[in-house]
Amino acid sequence: MNEVCITAAQTVTGLGTGVQALFDGMMAGNSAVAPVQRFGTARYISPNACCVPGLTADEDSLLYPLLERLLDGFPAVPADCRLLLASTKGPVDLMERLQRGEAVDPAQLTMERVLSWVGERCGTSGPALNVNAACASSTLALARAAQMIALGRCEAALVVCLDLVSEFVFSGFSALQALSPTRCRPFDKNRDGLTLGEGGAALLLMSRERARREGRPVLGVVAGWGAANDATHITAPARDACGLIQTVRQALSRAALTTDAIAAVSAHGTATQYNDQMELTALRALFPGRTLPVHSVKGAIGHTLGAAGGIEAALGLKCLEAGVLPPTVGLIEPDPEGVGFVSDAAQDIRGDYLLSTNSGFGGVNAAVILSRGDA
Repeated sequence: MNEVCITAAQTVTGLGTGVQALFDGMMAGNSAVAPVQRFGTARYISPNACCVPGLTADEDSLLYPLLERLLDGFPAVPADCRLLLASTKGPVDLMERLQRGEAVDPAQLTMERVLSWVGERCGTSGPALNVNAACASSTLALARAAQMIALGRCEAALVVCLDLVSEFVFSGFSALQALSPTRCRPFDKNRDGLTLGEGGAALLLMSRERARREGRPVLGVVAGWGAANDATHITAPARDACGLIQTVRQALSRAALTTDAIAAVSAHGTATQYNDQMELTALRALFPGRTLPVHSVKGAIGHTLGAAGGIEAALGLKCLEAGVLPPTVGLIEPDPEGVGFVSDAAQDIRGDYLLSTNSGFGGVNAAVILSRGDA
């Protein structure tokens, strides 16, 4: 099995462009939650989301200026690199305009167009695909890319993750009564729903040999990955956390690690009642008798849907490098089951492995285990 290295990582979120901006903003306890200006929210249960500032587009989707910002300055990508996108809705803003009767070419709505755009922009020529698995999309895309490299099916893979704040998705979560009327509070005793966000991440994965041959830096290693479905409900997770527990155990097995090796956890942490309770149940089952740093990014940048896992993995690499896990922004009073795990303050990471998990509608769960990069 080839060792899978991450040689480049970039993010765009409501806190700015770049992993450093995201890390610094979270360490300062900042939040991008603000009233939505893109569409009217009077009919919905929340006025707020975490949008990327300054995104504008005349006739095309906002996805493309987001991609330009994400890929500007990103290191050169090998021509034989495999391309994997992760997005749940792609250029959904164009679909909204089409439904309003505006002149939009239906061909612009397809993910094939987005794949082609990214491939041309980055100079890749090999096979490409989009992973759409609800809010676990980009974690599964990372796992797929890592597996291809580990098995020798390719030497390099570019994972690009992105989703927009759209009225279509906003109205859906409002109808589900899943939005917080104010701002989300992950793992808080009094949490009352999620806050939507938008953003993107780009991560370049290579085999250790390819990275060495090209003189690429190694920001971290994808040590293990897993995926499972609890097959319980179309939107709600299994109360006993069976799918997430199985997913993490798969990732540990692939990494040849025990739970004792995990030094920190980047949790999904949507701040909905059922998701956070499920994750706390999993943590108690996987790490009995232990305390360890756990956080969620969603109080700071919102729930970025298909982009969430990619953004959180890129941030996780920075956290391992710095040896610290940022606070869970929005947390005021931890859920009793979260005491010893989550905190409204930064927590030291004493170890080399970070577990990043994401879960989504339909019962899907995904996890990756990241280890420190080269000193």
